[in-house]
Amino acid sequence: MDTLTQGTRFTGHGADWRDADLSEVEKQAATAWVEARVDRRSMMTGKEKVEDVRDLMWELEKDGEIAVHRIGDQHAPHTARTLFGWEKRIPTTQLWHHKSCGQCGNIPGYPTSLLWLMNRLNISYLDETDQTSCSAWNYHGSGIGNIESLACVFLRNFHQAYVSGRAQGFDDGHYFPLVHCGTSFGNYKEVRMFLLQSAELRDRVKKVLGKLGRLVDGKLLIPEEIVHYSEWLHVMRSKIHGIQEIDVSNIRATVHPACHVYKMIPEDALYDDDVLQGNRVAVSTGLLDAMGAQVIDYSTWYDCCGFGFRHIISEREFTRSFAIDRKIKVAVEEARSDVMIGHDTGCITTLDKNQWIGQAVDKNVELAVMADCQFAALACGADPYKICQLHWHASPVEKLMVKMGIDWEKAKAGFEDYLKEVEAGNGENLYDPRLMITSGPGFHKIAAE
Repeated sequence: MDTLTQGTRFTGHGADWRDADLSEVEKQAATAWVEARVDRRSMMTGKEKVEDVRDLMWELEKDGEIAVHRIGDQHAPHTARTLFGWEKRIPTTQLWHHKSCGQCGNIPGYPTSLLWLMNRLNISYLDETDQTSCSAWNYHGSGIGNIESLACVFLRNFHQAYVSGRAQGFDDGHYFPLVHCGTSFGNYKEVRMFLLQSAELRDRVKKVLGKLGRLVDGKLLIPEEIVHYSEWLHVMRSKIHGIQEIDVSNIRATVHPACHVYKMIPEDALYDDDVLQGNRVAVSTGLLDAMGAQVIDYSTWYDCCGFGFRHIISEREFTRSFAIDRKIKVAVEEARSDVMIGHDTGCITTLDKNQWIGQAVDKNVELAVMADCQFAALACGADPYKICQLHWHASPVEKLMVKMGIDWEKAKAGFEDYLKEVEAGNGENLYDPRLMITSGPGFHKIAAE
């Protein structure tokens, strides 16, 4: 017998990896189901039981079990539709930014582009420092996390969003959380579901949150909706088009939809009949359509970027080859793509940062990769380096900027001059820096003006 059948644990990673060695015909047969079903909603909607956990949330609130952070008229919500046609309210102003550790550390132009767009649209928001990582990277990547710790982090962060307006004299609930990272987004939705379904879990974490002073009238606080920034972009796409300065109708864009955004708790993902006939998740594609870019299809659009959490840790070369061979190479050769647009931290990092390694093995394919908010900011006139910070990207962006009519050499020279000003202590801020701290050590109450 093969040793793998004698009790040896097969992981599919490292030394256990086996090339399937499929013929071209076998490869096509193995993935034919994608072309047959995934282009339609049947892949996501053919479930025996799919419940809207918000129904349970309202019951628990009615019974006095939990408190709900509601989206009010002051948040100017826009109603969108999810996979099953359910309504989801997306707040568009008075937003509390739940930042991403990966964006801030690896793709800083990601959050700054989003904040810049909000400044241009006169959106009220708070970008404070009193936030922790969602810790889902630890959970999905290493498996050493647990549901109690994830739930406590979720509840603690969203409680902070609820009370964050106090520093400015606002009532609790003034700001509503907007999640930047797709991983946090999917993780929080899963954790919310567990909390609503398990009284035992609620009892366990309530003891912890009580010690932290993070209860509302003795109850756990659950947000009415968990909202991703790409959903905000989607419902604001016409207004973003209204401030657009650059014609992008000659740009061929491919979209990588993030697994944690629309495959994890898929019933909550936004679908729009006006975007790809409602057959695929609407975020990012809807924005590109509104801005006039050419959204080009490609055969591996459904595939993971290759990051996969466990892959990037235990078999990094799998991640790299998957990103290059299954995503970048296909988008370049099939779609003749100018740029690949995504909406999640790990995806952008993987697709952008791994291209250079392919050159070591003669896989000389290259494609500009950026988040939807970065592309939108560029098209609306944002500085490609000062705001979009494309100098942090490993993939080449110069050809794309030339095609967009952006003089990147002039912009780069201007940015280098700006860095000298920063070094001299004359840097600029996207917002009042006092709004970075709303509680804890170093906090000083902001006087009403």
